[in-house]
Amino acid sequence: MTTIRHAAAIRSHALLSAAQLLGGAVLLVMLYGHNPAGSSLFPPCPFRAATGGLLCPGCGTLRGLHQLLHGHLGRALALNALMVVSLPFFAYLGVATLRSRRRAGAWPHQLAWVALAVICAWWLARNLI
Repeated sequence: MTTIRHAAAIRSHALLSAAQLLGGAVLLVMLYGHNPAGSSLFPPCPFRAATGGLLCPGCGTLRGLHQLLHGHLGRALALNALMVVSLPFFAYLGVATLRSRRRAGAWPHQLAWVALAVICAWWLARNLI
């Protein structure tokens, strides 16, 4: 019984991983073809609209990813430097999660607290500087 459950869990994990990779690829293709700066396909930031122009930690992420997909690293850094700097880290976490067959949300507590602190510091710094 245990072997059958284990095989089913591996197959389920593989299907979920494939679906996530396919979904991510589709979103990247959409983002490559549609510039969020001038497309109504992507909504504006609700935090920025509600606060009269303050930036949230994610502001500029879609526009920055669009610039990265077109090979413009400098423009992407100007839009959201934290996103650009953190991409290799998140790529590593994604590959490690796929290889270990662990749940995607199974981060160590310390890593989650460090990520939260970095995001909050970035949020404050980009609005004060």
